[in-house]
Amino acid sequence: MTISPADMLCFSLYSTQHAMQAAYKPLLEPLGLTYPQYLVLSALWSNDGCKVGELGGELLLETNTLTPLLKRMETAGLVTRKRDTRDERQVRVHLTADGRAMQDRAAHVPEGFLRATGLSIPQLAALRDQLNAMRETMRAKT
Repeated sequence: MTISPADMLCFSLYSTQHAMQAAYKPLLEPLGLTYPQYLVLSALWSNDGCKVGELGGELLLETNTLTPLLKRMETAGLVTRKRDTRDERQVRVHLTADGRAMQDRAAHVPEGFLRATGLSIPQLAALRDQLNAMRETMRAKT
């Protein structure tokens, strides 16, 4: 059986991800942020000082992907990485003053993205929940 890309769910998700990145770009570029940096900051705004492993778990990123991203953010003055005083094997990520201030500067981003989707908040939440459930089902089977 042959299926054209237009009929494949995987292609719909792939192409939608590209459209999402394009929608975020004009919202984040004036802030000097990339989409992955925005995700890291969003996680830290609600859980500052978390361990790198916890951050990776929340963002579903492996350490080998997250560490270079955090290094760039540290160089940009948005975060610091410090060894945990109780367990030096662990590294904690903390927002700097600039990283905390970015929360106010980026306050318009969620609404700007919502407008770009053309969906209502309940529609967006339902879609998110469906995709999260699908992801977790697929992860459980692999």
